[in-house]
Parts: sequence; structure tokens; C-alpha cells
Amino acid sequence: MKRVASGLLPLIAIDRKSQKPLHKQIYDAYRLAVVNGHLRPGQRVPSTRVLSSELGVSRFPVLDAYSQLLAEGYFESRVGAGTVVCSTLPERFTISTPNNTRSTPSKSELRTLARRASTITRAENVPWARGFGAFGLGKVASDQFPHRIWAKLVARHCRKMDAESSHYGDPMGLLALRETIANYLRTARSVRCEAEQIMILSGSQQALVLTAQVLLDPGSSVWVEEPGYRLARDAFALNQCNVVSIPVDNEGLNVAAGILKCRKARAAIVTPSHQFPLGVTMSAKRRLQLLDWAQNTGAWIIEDDYDSEYRYESSPIASLQGLDVNARVIYVGTFSKVLFPSLRLGYVVIPSDLVDSFLTIRRALDLGPPNLNQEVLTDFIGEGHFERHIRRMRILYGERRTILVESIDREFGPMVEVLGSDAGMHLTMKLPNEIPDRQIAERAALQNLWIWPLSAAFFGRTAFPGFVLGFGSTAAADIPDSVRKLRKLFTKR
Repeated sequence: MKRVASGLLPLIAIDRKSQKPLHKQIYDAYRLAVVNGHLRPGQRVPSTRVLSSELGVSRFPVLDAYSQLLAEGYFESRVGAGTVVCSTLPERFTISTPNNTRSTPSKSELRTLARRASTITRAENVPWARGFGAFGLGKVASDQFPHRIWAKLVARHCRKMDAESSHYGDPMGLLALRETIANYLRTARSVRCEAEQIMILSGSQQALVLTAQVLLDPGSSVWVEEPGYRLARDAFALNQCNVVSIPVDNEGLNVAAGILKCRKARAAIVTPSHQFPLGVTMSAKRRLQLLDWAQNTGAWIIEDDYDSEYRYESSPIASLQGLDVNARVIYVGTFSKVLFPSLRLGYVVIPSDLVDSFLTIRRALDLGPPNLNQEVLTDFIGEGHFERHIRRMRILYGERRTILVESIDREFGPMVEVLGSDAGMHLTMKLPNEIPDRQIAERAALQNLWIWPLSAAFFGRTAFPGFVLGFGSTAAADIPDSVRKLRKLFTKR
């Protein structure tokens, strides 16, 4: 027999000392909630039996109140759904619309905010970030993910849930997952780590924000790559750090330029295995220079290793952290690119002597990560599904990348230069200086082409225009036609 779920219990204050009858108090409370927009058309209300129990009154005054509300058209009964707010309320029944129910401050009222709230540039409502289509940046081939396997693992752990599993977990994260990640990182990324150094977080962005709060004071100078990842920059700006842009060339972050510009910086945030957005790999010489600078100045290096699993021309590049013998590198990783973004699981590898400090700040932020997805991911990796998925995706993305490079060469020829195509899930088209990349990106969005203008990744003067093209979620068969559509936009300038 189908059961109708009870609606949300409204806030009704019963005053037994009032001369107003109970049924009238209930009626007035509901009518006001509907009129003010606190209860919306179609929203289910509790059954009379449930409401009388919650209010601690007889069912009769509740029945009387509901009868009156039904008679006046505020409520309606639906077969199989119980009692709901009427979906066709006349305008005369309402004194405000839902948009008017929000409180608004007076213009003369002083409303002070913390300075950090204005240190980050408001996220632009840019057209190239609004939709899903060809060349979307940061998008994965979600249709190729083994959803059935994942669902079975979720069901397995849901069936195993008990009273103990409903409590807070380890603020560092599930030990079994941390051990699994440690084994993977030591083997596949040459990271020096043990499970005790790994903290599970909701993604690389939380890892960057947490690292900034632990290591840096307001006013501390931080090197960031130019061009670079804007959200990484925001993570340190949020902590009121002095963000210093350091140029990137074909060897990665220019360490010598950084030393000339701000030798005493407290930290550097880098993407050495696959620089975002130019895609270059930091040379061995630059890696050693960076480590030497950190050791000599007491600075920290934050290594964001966001998509190193995917390389097409060579074996994966070893991590910068693996070269560090002085424990100056904080290593950040995520599962957003290798699995799916909404999983919201990442991690940070912390030098042993800093674990307690990271743990202290983390407890103040969110106490710890939820357990279920951690348990599922542990089995997903332990049973071999993770490794198989990466192998399949490396082949798939490699094919899409090859077709994209060939299509760009065919349509654009020597007009553009392709950068960073040997790894990751995006590549960059370097354009002639006179090309307005933002204007073309805006027009491209109207044709379901979601290309990011390279100029948006520069924080100072744009060195050269270009496009950052993701190929993770673009089917191979769709790439040639999408590149042709992009080429036509150049002729319409």
C-alpha cells in the first residue's frame, strides 16, 4: 500500500491562554504563511493526525482549521498526495510574492563586512562558463564512467550502515582510503608519503584554502603562475596574502624572475606536471631551482597535481614533491578529473611535522569529510576499477586530443600554435596578437562552443591571446565540425 509522505511541519505557536480558539490559531498561522509566501503553491502540509500530535492538541481543532482552509481555497486535496497548498491561488489571496519575502536592508543602514570579502574579484558571469558542450574546460567524459559499478558499491555500503557509521569520522579522513591513496601516490607519482600524512578534503580548492590558512599570515607574499588558475589565486587572496604573479615560459615557472621580483615570498603555488593553462611541464632545472629557493628562504611550495594521470607522449612525470628532501612541498591532488567533479574528494599530503597544525585548522572548518563516498572510493580503487578506468580514459582522451590537434592544424594551419597537447584534458591555441579572444569566445557560446579565452587566465597584462580548449567531454566524432564552426567565427570579426 502506497504511503503519502507527510509535509514539512510549519512554525505554529499555540497559546493555550489566548481567548482565540485553537482551530482559529492554526487557521491564522497557515493563512499567513501562504499569504507571505512562506508556504508555496503545491507544497505538501502535514496530515491532521501528524500536526495534532506535534502541537499536542486534539485532532478536532486541526480538522476544523483544515476544513476552513480547504473551503476558502488555500489548501486542496490531491489523491495519493494528501493535502497541499493550492496551486492556483488567486492574486487577492497574497500580499507578497516569493521574491518580496526576503528581508532587505534600508539604504541608510551601515552593513560592514570583513576586508577579505572584497579581496576576491567577483566571479564573472561569462558566457563561456554557462553551459555544457564542445570544448568545455574541466569537463570529463562522464558517459564513460562505470556508473553501475559505482552504484553497486554505494548500495553495498548503504546496506552495511549502522549506528556507529552515523557518527563523526576521523577528521583526517578514512584510514583505509588514506592508505590506498598513499600506496597509489608512492607507486604512480613517486610521492614520499605515509597514510598518516594524508588528509582527505572536498577537493583541491579546499586543500589550497586550508594550506593558506595554516602556512601564511595576512600580508604574506605568494608566487602564483602567470597565466594561471584563477581559483588558486583566490585561495590565497582570501587569506589576504600579497599575490605576486610570476611569468611562465616553456620550462614552467620562471624561478629567476620570481627571485628578482619577490625573493622573500613565503610560498609558491605551482602546477609543475601540467601547467594550467599553457600545459608545459616544468623542467628538471627549474624544479631544482625552486626547491633550492624554498630551502634557502624557508618558503613553502604548494604542488597542485590536478590531472597528471593523463600523458600521451611519455610516461607520467614524477612529482616535484618526490624530489624534495627537506619537506618544503605540500602536495595537493584531486579525483575530480580522473573520476567525476561532483564526487568532491581530494587530498593533501602534509609534511609530518605540520600534520597537527593542519588538523587544528581543519577541525575549526568542517570537522571532517563524510564517510560514505570515502568508503566507496576505497573499494573502487582496491578492487581495480580505478586503474582500469584510468587506462580506458587515457586511450579515449588520447584519441580525442589527436583528432583535436589534427583538426586545428587543418582549419587554422600556421595561423595558430598549439601548446600543451601532450598531457591532461585541455590544450591551448596561441593566437596572433590582434585576435580578440574574449569577443570570439562570447560569440562561440551562442553556437554551443564553450571555449575559454586565454586572456582571462592572465592577472596583469595579457602576453598573448588564445583559447583554452577542453576535450574531455567532447566526443571524437564531434570535434572536426566544432573546430570548423570555431574557424568560421574568425571570418566574421
